Amino acid sequence: MKIADIQEEIQEEFELFDDWTQRYEHMIDLGRSLPLIDAKFKLDDNLIKGCQSKVWVHAEMEDDKLVFTADSDAIITKGIIAILIRVLSHQKPQDIIDAEMEFIDKIGLKEHLSPTRANGLVNMIKQLKLYAIAYQTQLN
Repeated sequence: MKIADIQEEIQEEFELFDDWTQRYEHMIDLGRSLPLIDAKFKLDDNLIKGCQSKVWVHAEMEDDKLVFTADSDAIITKGIIAILIRVLSHQKPQDIIDAEMEFIDKIGLKEHLSPTRANGLVNMIKQLKLYAIAYQTQLN
């Protein structure tokens, strides 16, 4: 599935909820379903800088696609990284680099987060794209 299609699917899911309490509950559920990062990758090197909570992300190539795993010590943050991984995991590095994360504004996510969580969201996206750049560089 293409990144744009996944973003559209997430937008449609969030439109089913009447308010942000329900949307937060959905994000928490998504976080619970996140494939956990292997304990050996829960290293300081894999922590996303600039997040109030601890968020670990690991990336590796499978065939020609980048696969992310993650975990967080906070349930909302875990839901946020789960959504980002749903959009960007199992995609080609160049597609991740080029991805416009439009769904974030369309579902109103950033405006419903505290300033520190919104900053963390930006840093999560940045880190996932940095992984993609690193792997794309190796492919060239």
